Amino acid sequence: MRLPWVFFIGILFSFQLADAQAPKKNTSSDIFHAIQKLNFLGSALYIAAHPDDENTRLISYLSNETKAKTAYLSLTRGDGGQNLIGPELRELLGVLRTQELLAARRIDGGEQFFTRANDFGYSKHPKETLKIWNKEAVLSDVIWVIRNFKPDVIINRFDHRSPGSTHGHHTSSAMLSYEAFDLANNPNIYPEQLKKTDIWQPKRLFFNTSWWFYGSEDKFQKADKSKMIDLEVGVYYPLKGLSNNEIASLASSQHLCQGFGRLATRGSEKEYIELLKGDLPKNRSDIFDGINTTWSRVEGGAAVGKILYEIENNFDFAQPSRHLPKLIEGYRAILKIKDEHWKEIKKKELEEIIQAVSGLYLEATSAESNTYPGSNIVINIEALNRSNAKINLIAVSTSTDNRIIKKIALKENQKELFQMNLNVPENIGYTSPYWLNAKGSTGMYTVEDQNLIGKPETPKAFKVNFELDFNGFTINIEKPIVYRYSKPEKGELYQPFEILPEATASFKDKVIIFSNSEPKEIPVTIKALKDNVKGELQLCFGKGWKVDQEIKPFEIAKKGDQRILKFVLTPPMVEDENYISPIIKVDGKEISKELIEISYDHIPKQSVLMPSETKVVRLDIDKNGENIGYIEGAGDEIPESLTQIGYKVQKIDPSDIQAGSLTKFDAIVVGIRAYNVVDELKFKQRYLLDYVKDGGNLIVQYNTAGRNGLDMENLAPYPLTISRDRVTDESSSVGILAKTHPLVNYPNKITQDDFNGWVQERGLYFPNQWSNEFTPILAMNDEGESALSGSLLVAPYGKGNYIYTGLSFFRELPAGVTGAYRLFANMLSLKQETQK
Repeated sequence: MRLPWVFFIGILFSFQLADAQAPKKNTSSDIFHAIQKLNFLGSALYIAAHPDDENTRLISYLSNETKAKTAYLSLTRGDGGQNLIGPELRELLGVLRTQELLAARRIDGGEQFFTRANDFGYSKHPKETLKIWNKEAVLSDVIWVIRNFKPDVIINRFDHRSPGSTHGHHTSSAMLSYEAFDLANNPNIYPEQLKKTDIWQPKRLFFNTSWWFYGSEDKFQKADKSKMIDLEVGVYYPLKGLSNNEIASLASSQHLCQGFGRLATRGSEKEYIELLKGDLPKNRSDIFDGINTTWSRVEGGAAVGKILYEIENNFDFAQPSRHLPKLIEGYRAILKIKDEHWKEIKKKELEEIIQAVSGLYLEATSAESNTYPGSNIVINIEALNRSNAKINLIAVSTSTDNRIIKKIALKENQKELFQMNLNVPENIGYTSPYWLNAKGSTGMYTVEDQNLIGKPETPKAFKVNFELDFNGFTINIEKPIVYRYSKPEKGELYQPFEILPEATASFKDKVIIFSNSEPKEIPVTIKALKDNVKGELQLCFGKGWKVDQEIKPFEIAKKGDQRILKFVLTPPMVEDENYISPIIKVDGKEISKELIEISYDHIPKQSVLMPSETKVVRLDIDKNGENIGYIEGAGDEIPESLTQIGYKVQKIDPSDIQAGSLTKFDAIVVGIRAYNVVDELKFKQRYLLDYVKDGGNLIVQYNTAGRNGLDMENLAPYPLTISRDRVTDESSSVGILAKTHPLVNYPNKITQDDFNGWVQERGLYFPNQWSNEFTPILAMNDEGESALSGSLLVAPYGKGNYIYTGLSFFRELPAGVTGAYRLFANMLSLKQETQK
């Protein structure tokens, strides 16, 4: 899918390809920067709760100015948020946001880690958060990351001392970090981890504070700063031609699904960090002051430093390849140091530098983007030495132990091309996000393999090892197998090489609503992922449901082609919720997965395999009206949901709205956050209100309110103030305030039962002030809080009705929540009822 709007920051980072799989082309400045980082043995870990919580200014500063090994630990993958650029929500949104974080780290120079915590949605207090997350499991993950990354310095984005003042996930991330700081060094805490790693004690823990946490800049100026360090993060990097703030802006702008695309900034800027644990640096401009970050830090490191510092001090930008002999000498010395942690890190860094200075290009590509278990494919190998250094290619091998001995002298700028076979084992796992392979809970993903915990993505299934001889010394360099291709309108592109099933099956709709007992035709799409796929498709269904033919044969000749099989499904006579799922039977295998592809220009293409199933709902529902107009906002599936229960839904382009153009609609629904993201509505709102005045029925779903409120003077026909009030407990009790109002009586009688089975939340951004013309319909609250009555408001205006709702219908209807459907049908029918 393509981005629906053009995002432009300028020509900064023109070398940063949109396709993130392309190999990096290093300049001499890049190589010199890598050598500077090679000679810095210190690390910093930034910790927060979600994608976009990280401070890219500070991460970039630590990585590019300080030269520290820097990483961001996001406790969640942002699964509970919303998506401004596409349809992905929940698990798929988590996959998208994971890749956006990795895109940000490729720009600011950091690494990325996660825990198994699932972003279940907004939480008002860390007590709730840590209960739903399983505190002990998430704490163990934080400690696991600390023990493996071994940071000298940890920086929290949020304050652990202020529970209840912000998102519960935010405070929880700080609380867990504060606790883990000391526990990571205790061998009695999660001792099972010590079979794979060692204990570790960071030196300092900071809180990345600012005036925002104090309420105002004036209060911050007066605050006690005796334990604070201020860092000038607006520094300019001549070697990059960019300031730190410009890099940070580009990094944070990768969070496109959250609408974080922004202009670059330049100039002086301060970041403040408050010491929470450890000793305060004497040099207030250096958070590593007093920590040995030189090669003398490790036993045997002095010999390494003697070699590598000389290269840094006398770097030849015009001819970096002349440093190759000394770099090889440094590599030999690194192999002798006893500290396994720094040995492994610096060995990999130096391998990258050796390739860069010699202009060594190594690539392993497949002619196709994917294959299947048990297959045999051809891998194209390219090896090129673009220096006068003496380099020999001894052999290439794959992780399946297929080794080809070549003994080729890589002559200067003479490309070597050849092929090798890759035998894919029958028992290999499919390519898919590892944290989605097993069923999780509301608050946690299930990951059994300890080695995977913390990793941002599933390790590549296959790599090719290049065994190289550098003037008598052998170095092994691994390269992942990738798919390289081109498009006329985009040029050269790269994709991950993936292992997928022979075929997958999927339903068009994730929820199918039966508003009566009539049968429906259910199409199932089979996609072939190899040539000549032949088998059977079995449709599984629940008790009380019937299908015309349970098993149907299929045959597909070409990889990539699809076949649609249609089943006639009959619901029970009474209300029921159930699931249907297809099972593909091919070559003795049973496949019950569907393939979902996530493709945007700013991230690598993602293939996600999920259980193929659809919720089927037999629903008793009455409705009036037929023609519904829908104005899209930030993206939801409500139009498709309304179509399921028999409405004719037409999407309205705001630019087409004019006087009298809306009269054909029985009701008009405005999508979520429409007034936040569609500027045109500010100029067309008067026509919508005229539509109501002339007898129309307008339903406005939630919009967000910023610090200064919603910038919309005529959002409603009467005064209405949007707040940040919300009810996050989806099972909280709901009171019906206006028991006689048509909205809860016609054409469906709404009762307490209609609020059972809601998902993630009740609603958000409720109005907290409104004029007397509005009637509040419902009351609800989270535990320990006063009841809120702004979730559903209705006001007559002229001959019609204006409805504003913060209820999360955008989550409930796609999830097949029956009560939400009945209530929404009543809102759409209100015009007909009031005109009776």
